[in-house]
Amino acid sequence: MAAVEKRRPAVAPAASFADSGRPAVSRAAATAESEEDFLRQVGVTEMLRAALLKVLEARPEEPIAFLAHYFENMGLRSPTNGGAGEPPGQLLLQQQRLGRALWHLRLAHHSQRTAFNNNVSVAYECLSASGRKKKPGLDGRTYSELLKRICRDGEAPEEVVAPLLHKIQCRDHEAVPLDVFRAGMLTCFVLLEFVARASALYQLLEDPALAVADRHVGQAVLDTLEGALQASDGGAVPARYLEAGSRLGPDSLALAMDRALVARRPSSPMTREEFLEKAAALFIAKVKPVA
Repeated sequence: MAAVEKRRPAVAPAASFADSGRPAVSRAAATAESEEDFLRQVGVTEMLRAALLKVLEARPEEPIAFLAHYFENMGLRSPTNGGAGEPPGQLLLQQQRLGRALWHLRLAHHSQRTAFNNNVSVAYECLSASGRKKKPGLDGRTYSELLKRICRDGEAPEEVVAPLLHKIQCRDHEAVPLDVFRAGMLTCFVLLEFVARASALYQLLEDPALAVADRHVGQAVLDTLEGALQASDGGAVPARYLEAGSRLGPDSLALAMDRALVARRPSSPMTREEFLEKAAALFIAKVKPVA
């Protein structure tokens, strides 16, 4: 009897079958497959892949915070151009899209040419998406507003950046191609860095007690900076002029300052604002206006 019991085939546990008679394992596999299909269909898989590629491209010090900002700025995809006379909701959405484009532009420094150009293209696509009744493209109003946002957020004095914006802005209803958009973005970011370096240079010239610089010394340094920009073969590339300014060695600056001090005559002081305006003017004079 015992031998008969040993030869009796084992009965599958009831828990392994569903009420319909299908194995529970098959249902679990189908559920997993449907979940993967769902993630692909709604774009989550591609979105996560793009996010990871951005992390690898930017290599931020805090990847989690970077991803949080990335997904926050990816939340808006509704196409609209916004503008005067349009509903407040669309105007708000346009401002949000400007913020998202600006975030993409800041992902990589302009010296990282490939990454920066890629981010410029993403920002351009973000802003040039259109509604159902409008043709795709970026208008001059949106482009000019983004230029102003970049300069304002960069904390450069308005009187310093105003001449540049006048040169590279477009009319409100002009179509802005990608190459013009890229050149404008690059020029703004380079100007902000140029002004920051000029500010650091002025700090070396100013009298700590008076918070001003001697005019003859300040002008001598500006003349030396102008000579470096004139001698550079920039080919109208903004970054080349930034490099030319960076190549001003301590010897050339010290020589210019010594000459100014030897021929020193009573003069009015030069303020930081005046020095920055004159330094920025040297850079802006090299920038070609938008045709």
